[in-house]
This record gives sequence, structure tokens and C-alpha cells, in this order.
Amino acid sequence: MNKIFKIIHKKKNKSKIVCLTAYSKNIAEEVDKYVDIVLVGDSLGSVLYNYSTTRKVTLTEMINHSKSARLGVKKSLMVVDMPFNTYATKNSALKNAKKIIKETKCDAVKLEGGKKIINQIKLLIKNKIPVMGHLGLLPQSAKGKFKSKGNTIKEINQLLDDAKLLQKNGVFAIVLECIKTPIAKKITKNLNIPTIGIGSSVHCDGQVLVTDDLIGLNQTNIKFVKKFLNVKKYINTGLRKFASEVRSKKYPTKKHSY
Repeated sequence: MNKIFKIIHKKKNKSKIVCLTAYSKNIAEEVDKYVDIVLVGDSLGSVLYNYSTTRKVTLTEMINHSKSARLGVKKSLMVVDMPFNTYATKNSALKNAKKIIKETKCDAVKLEGGKKIINQIKLLIKNKIPVMGHLGLLPQSAKGKFKSKGNTIKEINQLLDDAKLLQKNGVFAIVLECIKTPIAKKITKNLNIPTIGIGSSVHCDGQVLVTDDLIGLNQTNIKFVKKFLNVKKYINTGLRKFASEVRSKKYPTKKHSY
């Protein structure tokens, strides 16, 4: 386990882990200043391409955006989502994870699921590929309207079992998405590895959000999203000034001309 993974692990029960998404160098460069983990998430499908589901995101898209983000990440751990259908089997998981690591120079990959994909996770870790887990709401598997998890005894037991199974087989952290507060709290308490929450309460060891959501660049009404800034207001101010100066012939001046 290299230094940056040890730093993340030591935050367990001591200080909160901050994780945000980035899909390009410019955003990654700014995010990197404030976070512990930069996630190149397959959420880029809906945020950038207006896909109706993350299932439409391709390996090529993930790799291209990750290569760009890598240029802006200097200090944080960089994790890349493995897109839908790239880890359906052990062999495909290993082949595609190796491709992601090699081409993007990321530090780890993230896979959605527990027991159903444990053989894939085992093989990746056996081949020294660090893995972040993801339990609860699984966007790549979800059908219909997204719903919180941990509402039935069966769901609760499955979540607890999967979390222990992922830890036992070597994942360094687990994202808990839209899991009911008491269950997220119990999972976090029962694990020695960090949990990163998204819609799963303050009791997780850290939190992750889509950067475009929290700065107001992407419009969403998802319950767990808090808009910390309305960046569109600032963008519009700059665009309005540019359009005005072009039309009034104030721009470009001699200063901005060759």
C-alpha cells in the first residue's frame, strides 16, 4: 500500500475524507486543491453527454476524460469508474482495468456491486490493481426511479454482508450511495476501511458529490445534492460583457490585437 492509500486509510474515525468528481484537467486542477480523492465518475454520462443512464458510457469515454483529469491531479488519489459491461467477467475485468490504469495513470478503479462481482474484484487485487467498492444504489444496475437502499431486512443483511465481503477481499474503501442512515452508520462502524457517502448521512467516513452539481453548473433536484455556488451567474456575467463589447466595438482593442 503506497503512501497516499495509507493517508486515506488513517483518516478512518479521525477526519473526514473529501471526494469530488472531475472529468477534465481544468476542473481536476481546482478540485485537487481541496480533496483527498478525485473520482472520474461515469456520472459524466448524464452530466456531459445527457445520457439517460450510465450504462451508455463507454470505456473510451472514461479513458479520454481520465487522461485529461490526470493532468490536473497532483496530490490526491485518483480513482476511475469502470463503466458498465467492462467487468462482466473476470477476464474482461482484468483486461479493462489494466487498460484503464496503463492509459490514464490513475491510482485505482471503482466497481459497483458486492457478492455478484467478488471474483472480479479478487482477480484485480491479486494483480495489484487497487479497487474501491460501491454499494447501495448502483446506477449501472438500477432500473426505473432511483430509490434508497436498506429499507427491508433482506436489503440490510445483503448490504452488511457485501460490505464485509468487499473488505475481506481487499478493497481500500467503499462508496455507500443512498443507504438509509442507520444502516450506513452500522456499516461504517463495522468496517476497518473508510466509507465514502453520497446520500448516506454524515456517519460515513467521507463524502463524495458531482462537482458540476455542487457548483450549480448542472441542474439537478436529487435530494442529497446541496448547491454551494451558482457558477452560472458568474459565467453569464462574463459572456454578457464579451457580447456587449464585441457589438459596441470595444473589443478587441489594440492591446488585444497583433
